[in-house]
Amino acid sequence: MKRIFLLSLIALFTAFTFAENKTTNKNFTQSGNDRFAIKAQGIMGFYIDVHDNMRADMPSAPTGLMFGIEFPSSQQRPWQQYLLNPTVGLGMTYLNFGSERFGHAVALYPYILLNCVRTQHFEMKVKLAPGLAVVNEHWYTQEDQNTDHYYEATTNAIFGCYLNAYLNAGLNLNFPITRNFAINGEFGFIHMSNGRVCMPNVGANIFYGGVGFIATVNPDKEDERTPIKFPNLPYKWSLNITAAASAQAADIEKHKFAVASFHTGAVYNVCNWYSVGGGVDVFFNDAISKNTRRNLYSKHEDINYTFSDKLRVGVAINNEFKFGMLTAILDWGVYLYNPSRNYYHDYVRDHGLVKRPLFYKSNGPGTEEAFHYFRFGVKCRVWDNIYLQATAKTHMQIAEYVEFGIGYQIPFLSKEKRKDDESIIFHPRRGCWEGN
Repeated sequence: MKRIFLLSLIALFTAFTFAENKTTNKNFTQSGNDRFAIKAQGIMGFYIDVHDNMRADMPSAPTGLMFGIEFPSSQQRPWQQYLLNPTVGLGMTYLNFGSERFGHAVALYPYILLNCVRTQHFEMKVKLAPGLAVVNEHWYTQEDQNTDHYYEATTNAIFGCYLNAYLNAGLNLNFPITRNFAINGEFGFIHMSNGRVCMPNVGANIFYGGVGFIATVNPDKEDERTPIKFPNLPYKWSLNITAAASAQAADIEKHKFAVASFHTGAVYNVCNWYSVGGGVDVFFNDAISKNTRRNLYSKHEDINYTFSDKLRVGVAINNEFKFGMLTAILDWGVYLYNPSRNYYHDYVRDHGLVKRPLFYKSNGPGTEEAFHYFRFGVKCRVWDNIYLQATAKTHMQIAEYVEFGIGYQIPFLSKEKRKDDESIIFHPRRGCWEGN
């Protein structure tokens, strides 16, 4: 773990050196802002949605450190204008989970701070940070790997592998003392899990608070360029078509099952940075079978899982948050076709082989099944309207799988933006509007 922590510090120092070089490199003066800030915080929190494996030997409060290098808006990109010139940064978090059994973690991530309140003596910003975390203790590093001890204090069922996703959201508070120094506080939520790339995948959910400082380098150095004023997006409606696939771990053993999805939906630009609409999803999950040691799906002798049993079809509300070439996705949907709902082990055990209602009450927090689903992630435009996408699909807070895909967006130009000799489809690289 010391090596991991050292490598993380080296990575953060490299980013700091890069930022510092901006103040002496004329090329950077022409293309970026010379101001940047260094931030450090101590944090402490508590666990929420505590798993039975954690209750067996409840750890003390999680503690840690947060470090960051922040860069103010250069006011030279459309997305910066649309989001009221947010701050972006590179961060590192060290976490002590409060127990030798669960160990420690180091996370590296980019983050964005969205302005909410800004006065002479107080600033409040919303922090969003997706990244990756490495833990030093998980299921396969322990001596006891007996699956019958899954809920006992001799095992670590929280993490199933070294690498995990790291998601952080919260409120960032600054109390300026001088032009280049401020007291910094933060309240937020941290989630860590592997998205069922490996098992177990209970993960950790932590609510935390922290206090520290933020020091600004070159606080009096203003950007020499005049802020650019960009026009509104030239389209209101767009159609998204996405195909994705991956593999899901359904056992503690390393057996993987294929998953795939197809999505088509239309969204409307409410403003330049937010779109909302609806879509249709088709899901395939090969783990809906008897070929797992876990009893999520029934192994009743009268059940023979077919291809159609492994399919689900749903309709969803689609939300998109635009950050230039990156778009964050948050969908909520309900299943209209879901034969697997009749085959959950606990349901068959209690009710026999009978059909369940399409909309039903789940078994409460921690259940892996539901009549509805969430999907969140990010997509990145790579060429013209083609994008790559990475998303996680969950039933409430329990991940079903993580998938990766490719898609095509079809933005339809507004009537006033259309020309008789051109296509009605907007192409960001054809010069009618610079969207980078």
